[in-house]
Amino acid sequence: MPLLISRLASAAVVIFGVLVLVFLLIHLVPGDPVEVMLGESAQAADREALRQSLGLDQPLLSQFMTYLGNIARFDLGISLHSKRPISDILLERLPATLELALAALLVAVLVAFPLGVMAAVKKDSAWDHGAMAVSLVGVSIPNFLMGPVLILVFAVWLGWFPVSGRDGLASLVLPAITLGTAMAAILSRMVRATLLEVLGEDYIRTARAKGLGPGAVIWRHALRNALLPVITLLGLQLGALLAGAVITEAVFSWPGIGQLVIEAIQRRDYPVVQACVLLISITYVLVNTLTDMAYGWFDPRIRMGGGG
Repeated sequence: MPLLISRLASAAVVIFGVLVLVFLLIHLVPGDPVEVMLGESAQAADREALRQSLGLDQPLLSQFMTYLGNIARFDLGISLHSKRPISDILLERLPATLELALAALLVAVLVAFPLGVMAAVKKDSAWDHGAMAVSLVGVSIPNFLMGPVLILVFAVWLGWFPVSGRDGLASLVLPAITLGTAMAAILSRMVRATLLEVLGEDYIRTARAKGLGPGAVIWRHALRNALLPVITLLGLQLGALLAGAVITEAVFSWPGIGQLVIEAIQRRDYPVVQACVLLISITYVLVNTLTDMAYGWFDPRIRMGGGG
């Protein structure tokens, strides 16, 4: 219980800070934000109407209190471009982003665990050096480069997958690989490092002395006890996937939250940008909080210590 209260209190403080920063986003636009949204050629009446609709004619504190009240009612405002409630737009785009993030997470796990285990079991061998070289390449290539390369090879040259869009399972493969590759590289290094630490423990030598095979020792004993740091990294990286999805979705025209951010910036639809940043930030905080709580649940020492 102390761990739960501590984590929830920390998350509440961070979320409040996120709310403040996202509120200030529209006020940090250089010059008059209304003029930036409508352009210099807009009529004075149009600028005044938009200023009133956004509440920018009110004192800053009044604007902030109104903003908090609207957030509490899940009222994110109206899109300047489509004139639709922003919450409805986000609900339409969110499933695509979650689908991509979970697929990328699956790719990362399927690649990272075999690579990390192989590198740890065959330490300092050619397998180890090869696995770590693959992970180094994966973490070094940014999404905006990996995506077009995959499109060029597997969509344009080979014609195996669609170039862009969200139309069936085939269209998910290339974006998921693009987004999951960097995470797989980081995760495989963590699996290797934690597994090497565990393999030197006394209970591993005891398991081997009892006649257990290498597979049983690795998968049933060593890897299970090496998972705690990996779980933490998984949670942190899952939050990062949502941020990284902005670039990947733009490259593959994937109709998720990331693509919505790009479209809103191009249209100067700042209320939508504000709502997207808020959603991504709060999701990141909540995922990290759940990861901390899961870590405490799996490790009784942390749970008993209340987060020490």
